[in-house]
Amino acid sequence: MPPLYKTVIDTIVERIASGVLTPGAMLPSEVQLGAELGVSQGTARKALMELESRGLVHRAQGRGTFVTVRTPESSLFNFFRLRNPDGSQVIPMLEQEAVRRRAATPDDTALLHGAPREVVEIERLRSLGGRHLVHEVSVVPLPLFPGLAERAPLPNTLYVFYQHAYSCIIVRAEEQLKAIAADAATARSLNVAPGHPVLSVERLAIDVLDRVVERRRIVSLTDTYSYFVSLS
Repeated sequence: MPPLYKTVIDTIVERIASGVLTPGAMLPSEVQLGAELGVSQGTARKALMELESRGLVHRAQGRGTFVTVRTPESSLFNFFRLRNPDGSQVIPMLEQEAVRRRAATPDDTALLHGAPREVVEIERLRSLGGRHLVHEVSVVPLPLFPGLAERAPLPNTLYVFYQHAYSCIIVRAEEQLKAIAADAATARSLNVAPGHPVLSVERLAIDVLDRVVERRRIVSLTDTYSYFVSLS
């Protein structure tokens, strides 16, 4: 049997994921949670502290605890990793986008939640400082994102859109980085010669229910920008 505070966490996470607790909504107090779920106030407090450490809620002194609202700015800071050499934030411009529904590949089926038979693929080209520097292909399972292809054009920050349109809250990502030579298609999109060195990132985005809800391949030119990671 899991610890009692884990039960409180699971209950709140389920309410956030189902949309019962919407972004910005105030959670019950520690006393109210304890009474509702049959745990002590201290157990409820421990659960809320854990949820805050995960970034799912934030606590305002004297006001209460609220579901975190993902904003375009916070999403870019957390998940768009190219930075100026001094580590300062850069804002990418979305130049081109193609959104299509297609049959899942074996990799899509193996990696994405629910082993989907159909997916939605979002291909994007981004620029920084007037140069085409980032080519992205994101793939999500169609059952979790019904009607997504018909919503194009999509907002610049997809993770904020996922939260507000589908109650799908991305909380972390796992990435594999590799230096590769640009193939012909990538070279054309980034205006470089085939074989030019680029950084390839394979990302799996994981939501509040611990589901892999997106796989994304990001290919970037990094001669003038750096891929920034903060470790702790």
